[in-house]
Amino acid sequence: MSKRAPLLVAACVVAAVPFYADTSLLQTGLFVCAATIGAIGLNLLSGVAGQLSLGHAFFLAVGAYGYVALAGTDDRIGLGLPTWLAAVLAPALAGLAGLVFSPISARLRGLYLGVATLALVFIGQHVLFSATPLTGGYDGRAAPPLSVFGLTFGDDSGIVLFNVPLGQYELLWYLGVALAVFAWWFARGVVAGRPGRGLQAVRDGEVPAAVMGVAVRRAKTSVFVLSSVYAGVAGVLYALIIGRVVPESFGLTMSIDYLAMAVLGGMGAVGGSAVGAALVTGLPLLLGRYVDALPLLAEPGSGGVDPSSFARYLYGALVIVLMIFEPDGLAAVARRLLNRLPTPPAVRPGPPT
Repeated sequence: MSKRAPLLVAACVVAAVPFYADTSLLQTGLFVCAATIGAIGLNLLSGVAGQLSLGHAFFLAVGAYGYVALAGTDDRIGLGLPTWLAAVLAPALAGLAGLVFSPISARLRGLYLGVATLALVFIGQHVLFSATPLTGGYDGRAAPPLSVFGLTFGDDSGIVLFNVPLGQYELLWYLGVALAVFAWWFARGVVAGRPGRGLQAVRDGEVPAAVMGVAVRRAKTSVFVLSSVYAGVAGVLYALIIGRVVPESFGLTMSIDYLAMAVLGGMGAVGGSAVGAALVTGLPLLLGRYVDALPLLAEPGSGGVDPSSFARYLYGALVIVLMIFEPDGLAAVARRLLNRLPTPPAVRPGPPT
């Protein structure tokens, strides 16, 4: 029971957050949840399998725009499907896009694969800005609120617990946390099982992996599709949080941010992705919230260092420090600290009476 106590305490804290946090903090936490899911997917691809990708933002865009197009009922192209079905099909579309690209990813590796995936971002940006009937162009498209079995994830849900009305962000909080935990649990199982060992063998060397019996091309295809599905789920959650998707959000900057999340947390460390996501996604939002109380920061557009720029300087410097002193990221730092903690002495049974 003592081993489960910290998990129970953490679960109670997470469950209580919507009753005490305001909308801004809930939105920040939801962005971290979405980024965690996407970062785990990229970590499986780049950290576990060793396949460099700079096109993660493209697959997030497929998930986000896939959701609004499948569920959309506005004047743009849309199928008007139930939102819960659209939320399921949109990550599948992202996985299908990864499957289409997988023959290229299976043949390339390293910098060549990174450049090839980078082209996806440029192609995606052109399509998002140009295909106005589908994407809304520069103005983007509104994301319909999610509805599951009659429960609408909106401010008019009508649910009240402990005299606290549960609105859009309160309900999305539980959904986002559940999806992030499931994404971590599933990825951990993949890494710890036979598929994970095969992917690590591919990362260490494709020829030795093939000699050991690993189907290299199939492994690379599978992990690319899985990473795309993770990105699609993150894209759908992002669309639900922000309420509107615009092409500017899914550019090269987003891909670099996700790569920074994986590097900060630790390449190949699934749990470290959450730490990287919190730093890269949550830190700028928190700094922006308390910008008036921080003397070194200025409001955006005022000519000083705004919270977003300061956060990029901070985690950019942290990436450099980690690459020099601890290439395995913050996950390795945490493991070292935990290993240095004193362990309680073993209790020896007394003599029989």
